[in-house]
Amino acid sequence: MHEALSDFAVAIEQTPELRNVLRNPQLESSAKANILAEIAGDDEPLFKNFLLLIAEKGRAGELDEIAHEFERLMAREERRLTVALTTARELTDDEAHAIVAQIEQAAGRKVEATRSVDPDLVGGIVLQAGSYRVDASVRGRLERLRQTLVRS
Repeated sequence: MHEALSDFAVAIEQTPELRNVLRNPQLESSAKANILAEIAGDDEPLFKNFLLLIAEKGRAGELDEIAHEFERLMAREERRLTVALTTARELTDDEAHAIVAQIEQAAGRKVEATRSVDPDLVGGIVLQAGSYRVDASVRGRLERLRQTLVRS
């Protein structure tokens, strides 16, 4: 069910029409339940029943938020840490794996990393894990130096 819910959340995020229908307060819960049942199909009855219950309780418009919260709880239970890794240039797979291995060792948890490139960083790395942010970029260092000089 975990994978089905995650896939469904992605589908909702990528399909504005579906999101709008599910969030439409003028559409009755039973109509939303029918739509969700049709989309879910019969492959996973537990997941289908979950979607129907969500619709019945008037929460169909919040399915993407429910899925994200479920994912967060599953990650905590599985001791997984999701991080966003931003660098000034594209990392090779070996470089990314080395950085992830260091984070795993420091955190003592399995790490899933998303990678992005921001040339404005000039160099270095920015690591974001939830509300925790480590800025070891050249841009970040220059900004901290500027703030120190302004205060002096």
